[in-house]
Amino acid sequence: METKKTIEETKEYIGMWVTEDNHVRHNLLPNGRYDEARGHTESAYQGKYWVKGNHIEYKDDTGFTADGDFKDGILYHGGMILYKRED
Repeated sequence: METKKTIEETKEYIGMWVTEDNHVRHNLLPNGRYDEARGHTESAYQGKYWVKGNHIEYKDDTGFTADGDFKDGILYHGGMILYKRED
C-alpha cells in the first residue's frame, strides 16, 4: 500500500498561492520566507513560515502569527481559500 506524502515532504507548497479573485497572493519562497500581496499593495506582509506535515505556521516581521492547512492541493488560511498558481 502506497502512503501519501505530506506537502512538507514533497515541497509542493513552494510557489504562489492565490485567492480565487487574485486579491490575496502568498508567495512561499524556498528559503522559508513569504511575501504576501493584497490587492494593489505588493509586499503587504512579509515574514517566515514553517511547514509540518500539511500544516503551515506564519510569523510576519512585526510578530503577528497565523496558520493554515493544505488539503487536496488547496491552502486554507485565515478563513481564506488559496489555490496554487501554476505559471
